[in-house]
Amino acid sequence: MQRIAIIDIGSNSARLVITHIYKNGAYNMVYNQKEALRLSQKIDKNGNLTQQAFSDTIETMKSFAYMCKLYHADRIIAVATAAIRNAGNGAELTRLVQRETDINLHIITGNTEAYISYLGVINTLPYHSGIIFDLGGGSTELILFQDRKILESVSVPIGAVNTTALFNTRNTVSSSVYGELSFFLRTRLAEYPWLKQPKLPLIGVGGTARTIGKMHQRATKYPTTKIHNYKLTVQAFRGIFNRLKNSTLEERRKISGLSSDRADIIIAGAAIINALFEVTDSKQLITSGCGLREGLFYDYYSKERGIPLIAEDILARSTDNILNLYTPDLTHSHHITNLALAMFDAWKPLHGLGKNCRRLLKTAALLHDIGITINFYSHARHSAYMIQNAQLFGLTHKEQLLASAVAGWHNGISKSYFSRDPLYMTMLTENNWQTVSRLALLLALAESLDYTQTGILSITRAGINNEGAFLELKEHGNPVIELHQIRAHLKWFFKTFGKPLHFKVTEDQ
Repeated sequence: MQRIAIIDIGSNSARLVITHIYKNGAYNMVYNQKEALRLSQKIDKNGNLTQQAFSDTIETMKSFAYMCKLYHADRIIAVATAAIRNAGNGAELTRLVQRETDINLHIITGNTEAYISYLGVINTLPYHSGIIFDLGGGSTELILFQDRKILESVSVPIGAVNTTALFNTRNTVSSSVYGELSFFLRTRLAEYPWLKQPKLPLIGVGGTARTIGKMHQRATKYPTTKIHNYKLTVQAFRGIFNRLKNSTLEERRKISGLSSDRADIIIAGAAIINALFEVTDSKQLITSGCGLREGLFYDYYSKERGIPLIAEDILARSTDNILNLYTPDLTHSHHITNLALAMFDAWKPLHGLGKNCRRLLKTAALLHDIGITINFYSHARHSAYMIQNAQLFGLTHKEQLLASAVAGWHNGISKSYFSRDPLYMTMLTENNWQTVSRLALLLALAESLDYTQTGILSITRAGINNEGAFLELKEHGNPVIELHQIRAHLKWFFKTFGKPLHFKVTEDQ
């Protein structure tokens, strides 16, 4: 068991996250602290950090050190980015931090920052190609990747805080000032012709991108606050940007989704995103809730566990992590999954569902029992809630809802239960519910085949003939309970598919 503390001292804010790594390799965050340092605003005319910047940073680092001690952190990974990196006395500040807190604060290069942010994105978002921008207070890291490999990267010294100071966009912005700002940003970004990628999405990391996503969610009454993998069109972004440009600081502080401590720097930050849209000609913004800190963790974790730094399948890796966190019987979960997928593959002509639905069934089957950790008797609804809110990477918000509904529906709750939650009823269509019912039935049958969790039945053959669907099963003991459970689902099967299900059991020789 380990506890890993990661500290990120940025140009706008400082963060501490502590992650618990269990003996079986599962991990989850146990502490998160954010402090608004605004170091990019605490630079003197000579390019040095002011005494105020020094004292504020030391105070914050002492607070972080105390929490690391309180949480018994076994390892502290601390990095500093643009504000300290670009300051003439940045190294002096890190030496003072070391002396005062015994924490080794590493100043990382812009290229290193870009690469680590890329690790945080590529291991948590299901996109093979795109342009990542990590928009901080004092710099923006840009990464072009294709086929999940970096082609180009650069750190540009323009961020939400220093650009706000340069063009004085804290309050209202005149058309002439905005024209100068826009020209400046486009000119800087035009230095990198590889940014012209009209077919690729922009993937935004950092507080500005997340804030834009939150504002759009509030404006459109999006039924969940989940921001990771939230998508906006370029038109939707510009609607928000125009509103910001035409508002005063006090008016911005009242906008839903925009925190008051970011209202003064949001115009500059949004202007950078707008310039990126213009230069790339991209049509979509995808917000990422993961970036530098997650990248630092994956870098550490992959080396410690001897696993690939970049996950081949991010959904499989995140599902395995949740399984190891919450499921006491991995053998049963994997057995149920194999049974459900075998029936899915054998009965394709009946259900008419594709590869993506198979993926959702696999996810639901693996995680169907995690709710037992809360309450056995109502574990299906708890499993549904936990899947809905878990860090499952590689699924859209809607897909995650579908997987959660399948896991819940298979064991006693149905559409009528989910109808109480506006999230499900807003995001899922009637066709979606038909899909959920079919997948839930397959999961329920799989659960029936291993009801005693002893692996007593296995599928030798499954398919469709003139008489309906069939299962040929092999018993490894006395499956009296399993057979009773299967029979209980025969009416559901006929109602769903319009054909009977026949099964035959033979003894294991």
